[in-house]
Amino acid sequence: MQGLVWSLCVLLCLSLWEESSCRSSRETQRTKEPFLKRSKRAPTDPNAKQCSYTFLVPEQRITGPICASTTGPEPDKDRVTRMDIADVREVLNKQRREIETLQLVVDVDGNLVNEMKLLRKESRNMNSRVTQLYMQLLHEIIRKRDNSLELAQLENRVLNVTSEMMRLASRYKDLEARFATIAGVVNNQSVLITALEEQCLRSLGQGERAQAPPLVRAVPQNIPVDNRFTNEIQRNSRAFTRGSRKNSPTVSPFGIDPPPPQGTLTSDGPFKDCYEVRQAGHTTSGMYLLKTDNSDRLFQAWCEHGLDNGGWTVLQRRRGGAINFFRNWDTYKASFGNIDGEHWLGLENIYNLSKQGDYKLMIELEDWAGKKVYAEYSSFHLESENQGYRLRLGTYQGNAGDSLSSNNGKQFTTLDRDRDAFSGNCAHFHRGGWWYNDCGQTNLNGVFHSGGVYRSKFQDGIFWADYGGGFYSLKSVLLMIRPID
Repeated sequence: MQGLVWSLCVLLCLSLWEESSCRSSRETQRTKEPFLKRSKRAPTDPNAKQCSYTFLVPEQRITGPICASTTGPEPDKDRVTRMDIADVREVLNKQRREIETLQLVVDVDGNLVNEMKLLRKESRNMNSRVTQLYMQLLHEIIRKRDNSLELAQLENRVLNVTSEMMRLASRYKDLEARFATIAGVVNNQSVLITALEEQCLRSLGQGERAQAPPLVRAVPQNIPVDNRFTNEIQRNSRAFTRGSRKNSPTVSPFGIDPPPPQGTLTSDGPFKDCYEVRQAGHTTSGMYLLKTDNSDRLFQAWCEHGLDNGGWTVLQRRRGGAINFFRNWDTYKASFGNIDGEHWLGLENIYNLSKQGDYKLMIELEDWAGKKVYAEYSSFHLESENQGYRLRLGTYQGNAGDSLSSNNGKQFTTLDRDRDAFSGNCAHFHRGGWWYNDCGQTNLNGVFHSGGVYRSKFQDGIFWADYGGGFYSLKSVLLMIRPID
C-alpha cells in the first residue's frame, strides 16, 4: 500500500512539473519576441547616409577565469523535452505494472485472510465439539459410577433377599413341624370320633355300624392312557378335536395348570340363556347376565362359545380344587364359587333354566394326561325343590361311558339332606352333593385329588366310573346345557 501511495505522489509531481515547464517555456518565448523585434533592423537604404555611434563601456575588472564557449549558448535547463516525457511515461508504465502486481498480491492476501477466517471458525467449531465430547465423557463417567452404585445396591438387595429366604426356609421348617403336630392331633381326633360314633351306635341299641356304600370297580372299561396324540372327542362319527375349543387350556410343561379363560360381564342383556347370547352375536366365551322367563332374579353365568358351535350355559366347573364342594343344602340351592373358575350355578337357577324349554346336557371330562372325553344326554331338566330337584335325563351318547343314567330320577342329596337310596348318607362318604342313587357311579362334586389315582377309605374323589374308575380323580369337569337343536 505504501508503494502505491508513493507512485501516486510521483505521478502528481510529474504532472505539476510538466505543467510548470510548459508555462516557463511560453513565458520565455514571450520575453524573447520583443527582443527579437527590437533587434530586427530595417533594410538599409543604399542612398541613406550612414551614422556612426560611439559606446562608452565601463571598465570591468575580471576576477575569475574567462571561458570561451565553442558550442554556443548553453541550453535551458528548465525546458522539457520529448525524451523526458518518454522517460516519465516509461516510469509511469513501470509503476502501473507494479500497481497491478501489488493488486494481485492484495487479492491473494485477501484470499489468505478469508481462509484464515474459515480456519478460525473451524477451530472454534472443533473447540466446541471437543467440549461436547468432554462433557459426554464426563456424563459417561458419572453414569458408570451411578451404575456401579446401583450394582452395589442390587448386591445388597440380593444379600437381603438371600437372608430373607433363609429366614423363610427356617420358618417353613417350623411350620412343617407344627403341621405334623396338628396332623397328629387330627388323626387322634379322627380315631376319637370313630370311637365315639361306635359308642353312640352301641348306646342306641344298634349292634352293628351302618355299612359303607359299595365301591365302584377299580378297573373300568375305559382306562385313561397318557397318550396326547389320541386327544379327541368322537361325536356322531365325526372328529371333535380339542383344537375346536377356542378357549381350551393348554398343558403346562411344568405340571402347573393355567387358569381358566377370563371373561368380562358384558353390558348387554339380560338374556334367558347362553344360546340367546350366541344368537345376539356374542361369540366370545365369558360371563353374561341371565334372567329366566319364570323368574325375576338376575344372575351371572359362564357362556361357553368355543365348543360345538357355542351357546352352552355352564352349570358346574371343576378345575384346580380351589373351591370346597362339601356344602349344605342351602348353599347348593343358591350358588357358590367363582363364575370364571370353579363354581356351582345353583339348583334353583338350573331348575329355572331347564323349565324354559327342552335342553340337552353335555359333560366334558379331562384326565391328567390331557385327554378329553364327553358324555351327552338328549334331554335334561330338574323338578322343583319340593321334589328334591329330581334329575330327569334322556338317552346317552359319547365316548366317556354312561355313568349317570343310574342317577336318573334321583333327588339331590347334601350332607344335611339325605335323599339317596342308600341306608346311610352318600354325601358323607363321597364328601359332596349329587343326585346319588346307591351312592352311584359318579361323584363330580367330590374332593379334588391332584394326580389322578388317589388313596381314600371311601371313594370321595371326582370320578366317573366308566372312565378311570372310582379311585381315579379327574383333572377337570364341565357340565353344560343348551336347547335341543
